[in-house]
Amino acid sequence: MKIAIIGAGYVGLVSGACFAELGHQVICVDNDKDKINALKKLKIPIYEPGLEELVKRNHQHGRLSFTSDIASAVKASLVIFIAVGTPPKENGEADLTGIESVARSIARAMDSYRLIVEKSTVPVETGKWVKHTIEINKKKKVSFDVASNPEFLREGQAIKDFMQPDRIVVGVESKKAEELVRELYGALGAPLLVTDIKSAELIKHACNSFLAMKISFINAVASVCELAGADVERVAEGMGMDKRIGRSFLNAGIGFGGFCLPKDLDAFVSISEKLGYNFSLLKEVKKINESKKLEFIKKIEDNLWNIKEKTIAVLGLAFKPDTDDMRFAPSIDIIEKLQSDGAKIRAFDPQATHKAKGLFSGVKFCKDAYEAAKGSDCMIIVTEWSEFKELDFKKLKRLLKQPLIIDGRNIYDPNKLKGLGFKYVSIGR
Repeated sequence: MKIAIIGAGYVGLVSGACFAELGHQVICVDNDKDKINALKKLKIPIYEPGLEELVKRNHQHGRLSFTSDIASAVKASLVIFIAVGTPPKENGEADLTGIESVARSIARAMDSYRLIVEKSTVPVETGKWVKHTIEINKKKKVSFDVASNPEFLREGQAIKDFMQPDRIVVGVESKKAEELVRELYGALGAPLLVTDIKSAELIKHACNSFLAMKISFINAVASVCELAGADVERVAEGMGMDKRIGRSFLNAGIGFGGFCLPKDLDAFVSISEKLGYNFSLLKEVKKINESKKLEFIKKIEDNLWNIKEKTIAVLGLAFKPDTDDMRFAPSIDIIEKLQSDGAKIRAFDPQATHKAKGLFSGVKFCKDAYEAAKGSDCMIIVTEWSEFKELDFKKLKRLLKQPLIIDGRNIYDPNKLKGLGFKYVSIGR
């Protein structure tokens, strides 16, 4: 099938490369001409394991191309995905001006039937407005369908999530639209849930808000564990063995970040309030998440006595491992607070340093964890990169001014580190 994906950001680029891998003819469109020019030279603007190889292979086979000309892409395609950003406004609502602008451009370029699919995470009833915008802006009397196909891609595992999905959700209004989507994804052989458009739009926000709630719940339990002298890791293990609950997203720490969970949580609260429901449960989820960063800083203060003039090695800057995404990363608030208290920061992240340099001033960015630790008063773990679990602790002990590790992600065995002579502080244990 011939597909256009408008928005060559994280979702659009990954989806485009994966659709091409399935054998479809894909055009990725973006109004950022510098990004498109880079992609034409096969320079990938984001870090995602396996994405560079996927883009190169499908570009070389002629299945994946890039353009900034939306009209030509619409004319050349039957199915058009809208995958532009929906950044949060100050009040938590999603900014949908990009969606409206793209819908207008699609309408003006259409010369025959098209299926327009929302791929961006949008509030319920957006499909209705996309349909209205296309209807009043189309220049020819052509038919079209609007559908919702929310994405469930986890950064760091996005290609696997696309190619081996738990389910594919699609909201449609016609049999023709459903059949096209079934054909589009048919090669995956994955369960496909067909709903109305409004239900599909709600599913994405409901999923991400539930996952955020699960993280905040175990973080609240971690606080109780610290007060009681219990071990949150064992508590989470016991909870996770219950098939009704499951072990995923029950990892205590300094809270969630990234672009999806915080944004979608705020958006779902806003959507609910617009509809007349006060989703106070989700407001508390956000409150708990913010409090964990402050509690982590308090742990650093309690173990260093005074922060001023102390040097702190920060391991991990991205909001999660296997990505270079710094959006809403907990490291931002933590480092800024430590700096405001007079601390000197030495930081290392395997992939996010280039993006972090544009966010921080006065931070010494290091080539590895050992350079960050050298001469530091303590080392803190902010992102749970796998390579941090394999560090040479004897070497770290020699490099640090004092053998103090404060772990915001619970990646180490407390007994092992204490046995090596470290003072080890973690979350909820």
